[in-house]
Parts: sequence; C-alpha cells; structure tokens
Amino acid sequence: MLIGEVARRSGVSARMLRHYESLGLVRPSGRTGSGYREYSGEDIRRIFHIESLRSLGLSLREIGCALDDPSFTPSALVGDLIRQTRERIAAETELLTRLRRIDTADPAGWQDVLQAVALLQALASKSADARQRAALSSADQVPVPVEALVEAVLTETEPNVAGALRWALARSGDGGPALLAAGLGSPVAAVRERAVLSLAEMPGGEATAQLRHALAHPDAVVRGYAALALGTRGVAEAVPPLIDLIVEGKNDTDAADALSVLASDTATGDQIATRIVGRLAQDTTGAPARGRLTQALADIPGTMASRALVELSHDVDRAVALTAAYLLQLRDTR
Repeated sequence: MLIGEVARRSGVSARMLRHYESLGLVRPSGRTGSGYREYSGEDIRRIFHIESLRSLGLSLREIGCALDDPSFTPSALVGDLIRQTRERIAAETELLTRLRRIDTADPAGWQDVLQAVALLQALASKSADARQRAALSSADQVPVPVEALVEAVLTETEPNVAGALRWALARSGDGGPALLAAGLGSPVAAVRERAVLSLAEMPGGEATAQLRHALAHPDAVVRGYAALALGTRGVAEAVPPLIDLIVEGKNDTDAADALSVLASDTATGDQIATRIVGRLAQDTTGAPARGRLTQALADIPGTMASRALVELSHDVDRAVALTAAYLLQLRDTR
C-alpha cells in the first residue's frame, strides 16, 4: 500500500508518516519499481499502535521504546502517565481557580490584575509574615476574592496569621458565611474549628443563622464555639449548650460570661438561673461541675439566682457552700 493510501485509511498525514520514518518508528517494508514507499500489513498495524500510544500521552521517544524494547513493562509507563496526568490536571485546576478569582475581583486594569496576582501569591506563601501582610493589606488594595480568603483561613495554622485572615474576611462582604459553613462539613477537625471561629467573627444575620445551624453539629467543639458566639449576640438558643460547656469545664469562664450577657433582664435571668438549678439537681452532675455552675450564678440577675445561691450556701459540698455564701455577700454589696 502506497503512502497516500495509508494516509487516507489511517488518518495520519503523509508528512507525519515521513516524520515517523525519519525517527525510525515505522519504516515501509518495501519499495515499488518506481521507488515509492510501500507499506505492508504489519507496517500499518504498527502505525495504528503508534497512534494508540500517542492518544495516551506518550512522547514519540517513549513510543519507540515501548514498541522496540522486549523488556518494556507497560504497567510502569502507564503508572507514570497517570501521575503526570494528575499533576497536569492539578496545575490546570489551580490556574483556573486563580483566573476565576482574579475575574471575581473585577480588575479595572492590568495594574489591578497584577496586584490581585501578588496578593493571591502572598496568601499562598510559605512565609507567615508574607501571608499576614497580604491579609492585612487586602482591604486597602484590590479586594481579595472571598473564596481565596476562606481557603486561606481554613488552612492557616499560624495563630497571628489566622487572626489577620479572619479580620480581612469579616470585612470582605457577602459570601463568606456560606463558604465557611461548608468548611464545617470537613472531615478534618482542625478545619471545622477554624471555620466556626471565623464564623464567630463574621458580622450580620447570615453568619448568625449559620452559627444557629452549628448548634446541632455533631462536633462538640463546633457546638461550643457556636454557642459562645451566639451568646454574645444575644441569641437565647445558646443557653443550653453554654450550660453544657460549664458542666464539661470547656471554656467555662467564657460560657459564664456569655450567659451573663444573655441575662440582660430579670426575666431572662430567672430563666437561665432555673436551667442552672436544674443541672445542679441532676445526679450526674459531679462536684467540680456543681462548683462551676454555682460560680456561673454570680452575674445572673433576678430573685431566682439569689434564692438558688441561698440554698447552695447550705449545700453538703463545703466548696459549693462557701462559694455560694461568698457570691451572696457580693450581691448584697452591689
């Protein structure tokens, strides 16, 4: 079969067939009387083998080795191709993400594009100082897309940098709370904690709504931080989990402070005091927890808290009784 017919049937151009021949990949088995290349059936099968391997991403040099080396093991090469393809996809995905974030920043000119690129690169820097400067400067330069800030804050392990990122995120506008709420679903506990801490610093009703949802989260750490944040925002739903924190001895001082914020009036104070008294009466509440609950009554206004302290001043647990008596003295002097 002459080169033109081979090109027509195989879909490989005559020019490429000559290139294959120059590289030694496939040589026509014969020549016609006029000197034209003549390809045998075996030559044509080799051409199809070459094209099949090219479709997998092999270079022509690798194809030559694969076809001519009897000791060649295809599994090793295929495994290497898988690795290279994954790396290429990851690089292309990263580039696409960067381009979309720059587009979201809506740059007015090339200078804005360059500033956005510089900030995005700084946020991904290995230097904590560079990341912190990028976070702090994001409000003054071209705004960093919310997605980039959320990704950065969810992966940041340096406390000072994380604080700067949360500060920048709180000033980034809409979109942050929903993206942070998605972080609450991470399988990594540290990521979930960073997400709820960032939500706690986000202003507005959307952040508050996401924190309310977090009160039912299966992760106790997430529930605890959500309750602390909601308590300072005056959300009454936070009272039960705040009392749980006091009983468990986890952030109990902050939880007591949040309860005192919620107890802004006598009626609410009486409701909170009633819940605390209920936990004090439970048999499962141990001595250390009873002591912490007694201390939590200190800044709860209303007669219910006062009556509870009077009763507790005669408690069989001497530490609880002394704490209650001391707190009663403080209430009398106010």
